[in-house]
Amino acid sequence: MVSLKSYAACNETTRGRHHTEPSPPFRSEFQRDRDRIIHCGAFRRLEYKTQVFVNHEGDLYRTRLTHSIEVAQIARSIARALQVNEDLTEAIALAHDLGHTPFGHAGQDALNYCMRDHGGFEHNLQSLRVVDELEQRYADFPGLNLTFETREGILKHCSLPNAVQLGDVGKRFLDGTHACLEAQLTNLADEIAYNSHDVDDGLRSGMITLEQLSDVQLFGKQLQQVTERYPDLDRKRTVHEIVRRIINDQVVDLITTSQTALQHEDPETIDDVRQAHSTLIRFSPDMREQNLELKRFLRTHLYKNYRVHRMSAKAEKVISSLYTSFMNDTGLLPPVACNRTMQLEMENGSDGKARGIADYIAGMTDRYALREYERLFDPVSLT
Repeated sequence: MVSLKSYAACNETTRGRHHTEPSPPFRSEFQRDRDRIIHCGAFRRLEYKTQVFVNHEGDLYRTRLTHSIEVAQIARSIARALQVNEDLTEAIALAHDLGHTPFGHAGQDALNYCMRDHGGFEHNLQSLRVVDELEQRYADFPGLNLTFETREGILKHCSLPNAVQLGDVGKRFLDGTHACLEAQLTNLADEIAYNSHDVDDGLRSGMITLEQLSDVQLFGKQLQQVTERYPDLDRKRTVHEIVRRIINDQVVDLITTSQTALQHEDPETIDDVRQAHSTLIRFSPDMREQNLELKRFLRTHLYKNYRVHRMSAKAEKVISSLYTSFMNDTGLLPPVACNRTMQLEMENGSDGKARGIADYIAGMTDRYALREYERLFDPVSLT
């Protein structure tokens, strides 16, 4: 059992839940959060939500679910080394993508454009909305009633207008303070996971090549080391070996750099962490630059690949068409979504109506969105 540092999140220092509940027997507050997340419907739907490649393109590509599990593994390793709360870290990692739309970032961009006159759409804010309001599982409260610490970790980014409306959990975006260490490290574990694994999926798809990546420092140095040490290794195992080394390099750098930052800042409490001059979980300048170089490569050679672009164009058409149709006629919505949208419209006018429709669309899996599109626009499909 790893003893926690005094500035780690723990049961005794939690800011609690919106709705007071008795403490759970045999579990910590953050273990309860994790368990509620795992059992919720939004978590299960991540299995059929795109990371980069639409789900039906292949069984071995990452989905939002496998990505979230991989983030949790990386984040827990970092939390253990830094002696901060692993259970809180895992809860944040498993919940951080619950608000993502179908079709990855293309779906998010399309829905944000559709919502441009009604407050926009931010997937981090939507993840918080899922756990605070949209999940309906408990008799005593809406949402999952998670702790403040898990909720602040879910909300990685937030526009200032939205922060004003969020109360306690949005305050740090207004006053320049920081989230707890567990939230900070999960944010960077997310970067490590999606960069490294998008490389893996990109190579698997054939959209990027080892030769192209050899010029990217973070990848190239490992490619050289692996091919020199294992000259007869087949391509598949070579890629796996390189990717695991890339992850390890980033994790080790993040841990050692953060340990130095923590020693220099010398916080005593979790509030000291929040009041520090800057975030205390960080990469070294050299690793940060290597990380950015890899991101730039993926943006140019993978995310803008014509095959991905075609998928994105289709996604935008599906999302925008669904949104427009539902806005023009809410009677096209299934009964539960229709009733909820009408209630929101009564409370907040057209903004409420638009938000209810966005909630319904954002909750779709890739394949469900495609089926809804077919039901609405394919004359042959009448059900």
